[in-house]
Amino acid sequence: MTVVCQHAYVEGRVQGVGFRQSTAMEARRLQLSGWVRNLPDGRVEVFFEGEEGAVSSLAKWLELGPPGARVVSLSLQERPLQGAQGFVVQR
Repeated sequence: MTVVCQHAYVEGRVQGVGFRQSTAMEARRLQLSGWVRNLPDGRVEVFFEGEEGAVSSLAKWLELGPPGARVVSLSLQERPLQGAQGFVVQR
């Protein structure tokens, strides 16, 4: 099993639509670790790591987000593993 880490910035209508909570639910379902938070400029930032296939699945999910969201842009970068435990919504 290959473990990988991704760092994402999501742009569009992604705040005020339950994006962070939905992302956390999806990440936990996929057994990923990391965090999600809103940024002052209106984007959502996501850091997630785990099994390569699960990381790929969350990245694909982030392209659409939850109902009510409208993702305009998704930026992904591979990062070194951080050894995160669990998945949290940061304030």
